Amino acid sequence: MGNIDGVEVLLKAHAHLREVVAAVPENAWGGPTPCSEWTVRQVLNHARIDQQAYGLALGADRPGEDPFSPADALHGDPVTELEKVLDAVAGAYAQLPGDAESAPTPLGPLPLPLAAGAAALDAAVHGWDIAVATHQIRPLAPALAAALRPAADHLVPRLRAYGVFAPARTPADPRDETAALLAFLGRDPEWAPPVS
Repeated sequence: MGNIDGVEVLLKAHAHLREVVAAVPENAWGGPTPCSEWTVRQVLNHARIDQQAYGLALGADRPGEDPFSPADALHGDPVTELEKVLDAVAGAYAQLPGDAESAPTPLGPLPLPLAAGAAALDAAVHGWDIAVATHQIRPLAPALAAALRPAADHLVPRLRAYGVFAPARTPADPRDETAALLAFLGRDPEWAPPVS
């Protein structure tokens, strides 16, 4: 994967997250998610703060919030708040020299495709979390899941040791790129909100 590919994956992941967040019904922000302790709004806040942290590593503004203790409120419009952050992060990656071999991240410096892939993985998977939590038919595309897998393979085993990811699951169909990625991240690819 070349440098530009990593940034393109990030833009595709951001597009997925934007589309999902824009379609969240107003009454769904307090609903449960695959992240069992967090509401839809808390997952959005976590994703937004994480993306800010990736931007901060590249010189953008400090997030000022703990991504693992996300608030259950956003000031203003959630879509607008997210747009500002994603635009800043994408802009920061776009400013990197074309021949850059690595980029700083909250996880330390990584080869540029993995750095952009790590930010993309976070955005795309939390987009999936929000989509399934709010009954949206907006699956994580298999091509995007496959493009995210190198970053997941590189980072997740190390982060899992700190409790950031649940233990890996066995997907029902390992040939399904999306299900395989979600299961590797410790998510149930078949998760659905409880019936009320």
